[in-house]
Amino acid sequence: MRILKYLIGVWTAIAIYTLFSFLGGPKGISAYNYLLSERDRQLDNVKNLGIINEELERTQNNLLYDYDTLLVHARQMGYGQEDERFIRIVGLGNIKNTPSFVGNVYIAQEPEVISDKSLKIGALCAGFLVFAFLFMLELIEYKSR
Repeated sequence: MRILKYLIGVWTAIAIYTLFSFLGGPKGISAYNYLLSERDRQLDNVKNLGIINEELERTQNNLLYDYDTLLVHARQMGYGQEDERFIRIVGLGNIKNTPSFVGNVYIAQEPEVISDKSLKIGALCAGFLVFAFLFMLELIEYKSR
């Protein structure tokens, strides 16, 4: 029966390691929740990029097929005066690149978790403390006899 008392220290170390690994370890609940929030941010970023893509496609289609839009856009860029006319020449490419907002670069960050080495050291220390406590109780009980 005395040996079973000391096994409680080993089981305590195992239980503490399991609990803290499950809650705060590299593959635990906190890392999982952080990855879920990162996924939501990535999905929001993809949705915003889709909206920006639709706007750029509309602008491109308007510039390709609508003469009035082409006139307004060219005058906003500083080409031509009010009395000048524009003609479209297909195949020349883009002569002057205009800056367009095309979205943000989003870099996912690493989750902050407790390292496995720290978990093992903490669990071993807790198991040793329980073992030492039970050993001291047995010494006190032995001396009181």
